[in-house]
Amino acid sequence: MMVLITYDINVTSVSGKKRLRKVAKQCVNYGQRVQNSVFECLVDPTQYAELKHRLESIVDPNTDSLRYYLLGSNWKKHVEHYGAKKVYDPEGILILDANL
Repeated sequence: MMVLITYDINVTSVSGKKRLRKVAKQCVNYGQRVQNSVFECLVDPTQYAELKHRLESIVDPNTDSLRYYLLGSNWKKHVEHYGAKKVYDPEGILILDANL
């Protein structure tokens, strides 16, 4: 299933900046950043539960927020893109460049 994860972390303190990095790192482990604080994660229910638990153990619920948008398995018809960034298709063909 496709899950869109967005977050807003209060970075007015050193600990907030550390939480921001930790949240982003966890999201990168499960999906693709599509905007600064927005990730598309193609996960199964077990992976989703694990990711959600990890994120919620990092954030401070008094100052930070997480939002989960469950787009399901038929997510492609619910996503439209307009603008400069390349479109990411997690189910598409992966091409590796050996010269990098």
